[in-house]
Amino acid sequence: MANNYETLVLLSPELAEENRVEILANLTGIVEREGGKMVETDDWGTRQLAYPVQKQTRGHYVRLVFEAPGALVAELERNIRITDGIFKFMTVKLAA
Repeated sequence: MANNYETLVLLSPELAEENRVEILANLTGIVEREGGKMVETDDWGTRQLAYPVQKQTRGHYVRLVFEAPGALVAELERNIRITDGIFKFMTVKLAA
């Protein structure tokens, strides 16, 4: 059974546009390869952080909404943790 999830990813503001696109394409590929379906990708742009995170004061926010089985979330988060350029993320299950 597939559930709806939302992942908010915080990318380093120093990343070039092509690197950002490559990271997001990789994450989308993981979702689709593992049997999920991307619903929406929402690029919020670079914003000032409320407090420093890993010595960063700005970050580039991207919101991913996808439909997937629960096991996919663990694989997606594992890949996010090992991806250079992502310094914070959060995944939540959306109400049905």
